[in-house]
Amino acid sequence: MKEKIENLVKDALKSLNLKTEGFSVEHPTDLKMGDYSTNVAIKYGHKDEIVRYIVQNKLPEIEKVELAGPGFINFYLSKEFFINSLKEIIEKREVFGKNENLKGKKFFVEHTQPNIFKEFHIGHLMNNIIGESVTRIVKAGSAEVKTASYHGDVGMHVAKAVWALLNNCVGNAYAMGNKAYEEDKEAKNEIQEINKKIYERSDDKINDIYDSGRKESLKEFDSIYKRLNTNFDYSFFESESGDIGKELVLDFLKKGIFEESEGAVVFRGDKFGLHTRVFLNSDKLPTYEAKEIGLAKIKKETFPFDQSITITANEQDAFFQVVEVVTGEVMSELKGKLIHLSHGMLRLPTGKMSSRTGNVITAEKLIEDVKKKVKDNEQVAIGAIKYMILRQVIGNDIIFDIEKSVSTEGDSGVYLQYAYARTNSLLEKAKMLTPSVNENRQGNIRGIERLLYRFPEVVERAGKEYAPHYITTYLTELAGSFNNFYAHEQVIGDSPESGYRLAIVEAFNIVMKNGLTILGIPTPERL
Repeated sequence: MKEKIENLVKDALKSLNLKTEGFSVEHPTDLKMGDYSTNVAIKYGHKDEIVRYIVQNKLPEIEKVELAGPGFINFYLSKEFFINSLKEIIEKREVFGKNENLKGKKFFVEHTQPNIFKEFHIGHLMNNIIGESVTRIVKAGSAEVKTASYHGDVGMHVAKAVWALLNNCVGNAYAMGNKAYEEDKEAKNEIQEINKKIYERSDDKINDIYDSGRKESLKEFDSIYKRLNTNFDYSFFESESGDIGKELVLDFLKKGIFEESEGAVVFRGDKFGLHTRVFLNSDKLPTYEAKEIGLAKIKKETFPFDQSITITANEQDAFFQVVEVVTGEVMSELKGKLIHLSHGMLRLPTGKMSSRTGNVITAEKLIEDVKKKVKDNEQVAIGAIKYMILRQVIGNDIIFDIEKSVSTEGDSGVYLQYAYARTNSLLEKAKMLTPSVNENRQGNIRGIERLLYRFPEVVERAGKEYAPHYITTYLTELAGSFNNFYAHEQVIGDSPESGYRLAIVEAFNIVMKNGLTILGIPTPERL
């Protein structure tokens, strides 16, 4: 519908020999101001002539056109349009809201990335929730999508943890090892030696501790993924990407992309307006940067993608700015195909956490704390957490308020889940009645009707911008509108319009479930 109105406005401009770009067609914030509004008359003037042309060539879906304010032109859609939109929702059911904008495209989405020997903390939880929703949004655009998590299973963090386990330290192995590394010169040397032996696989005792810890870490991660309803197609590891990255760096060192500096191999980013980063250290071991370009090659060979999205916290922005440029220089076929989607930090009111000191808030603890607030209902707890993370722009930091997350008054996952569950109950009670959109509807067009048909547009916008918050915001407004409708109109009864009202309930039920599913928020049938 939006495209039809845009074309009509362009025709009006052509009739006046005016340019046909630079205007917008959007939904007014206030539903009373119509279903669509354009600023074209503000942009070009000639408001009376433009309105006259639009009225004379009015689309059948448009009931009326009004000029408002300093030159906005508002469009009100017809009752027939809303009747047909309800029919479409009920007929399409679970596919309503999906589009084909990305059909034929292949996407790789990498997210979560917990490191072995470290706890799965709320930062990983935030990343997972955003990554899962972005994956589902891209799939809603009909793209073929593969997902992966990338684990740091080698490196100094592993060596620190293994050192602590070798020395029978009690508590968080990584935090204990890191403390020793920073405060004890002898321990630091031992940890550096352990790091080399892990790479070389040259010490049986170290290998046993390493293998056992790696297995337990991955088992714990899988357990959390199941609770979050996340499935990965692939798991990639630094131990795999490191050798590949090192080989690429040494090969392109000869070609001038990298250069040696004090025994290390670096990329001089100043040529590209970036900073310099080390890709092989003085021991010629691959750094995170080298491993990342090795990972890009693994991804490309595993699933030849058109677009690869990597989701991390925004503290890695500078890292990825360099790595994306280097990857394009080393593998020219990947230029323009890498997207780094960065998010803010998730904190509790207690402040910032640190895995180095052991001051970590685990994902499991947060889930359990929220569960206590919702009568131990895991689906509601997961929904509450996901909503609080997905309700705002991805790049923003979040102070997680547990009490607000479980509020039933609105702006919460619980609020949306409850609205959905209520419609299940209504539809069950009315199972002897048939939702009908064929009868003559009565009265003015309801706010809920003015919102339901917009769902595909919202999903489409979220897909273009990789922005789940558009869907979250829409669903919250939709739930509020439905609750208002339910409070003022009798759905089940002898009214001639009962069938139509029931169709609104069913359409809302479908849209809410589809929206929550795209966000990865559970949809319990009963609450």
